[in-house]
Amino acid sequence: MIAFPAGVKVWIAGGVTDMRCGMNSLALKVQQGLGRDPHGGEVFCFRGRKGDLIKVLWHDGVGMSLYIKRLEAGKFIWPVSENGSAVPVSAAQLGYLLEGIDWRNPRWTQRPAAAG
Repeated sequence: MIAFPAGVKVWIAGGVTDMRCGMNSLALKVQQGLGRDPHGGEVFCFRGRKGDLIKVLWHDGVGMSLYIKRLEAGKFIWPVSENGSAVPVSAAQLGYLLEGIDWRNPRWTQRPAAAG
């Protein structure tokens, strides 16, 4: 798990992103498309068309980092936003998102096998 600083702002880019984009192209999308500063210490998440691949862009004050995660099964739960704007989420919700858990309503889904 990636350890982001406490209180970091996390933004999920609405819609789908071309996953061929690299660090510089995604930083440009953040600056021009989302109207945010890609070097401001905030975390930006982008999802591919199939929904099983995300890229996370983060500048830690020293340099830019690009993290990529692909799910072996299932798809990442992604918000629907009008006009492709970014949706803010908490760092805890980002943790759920990266694990493939529905970050909008996380809950324990396994039921006990026996009563006693």
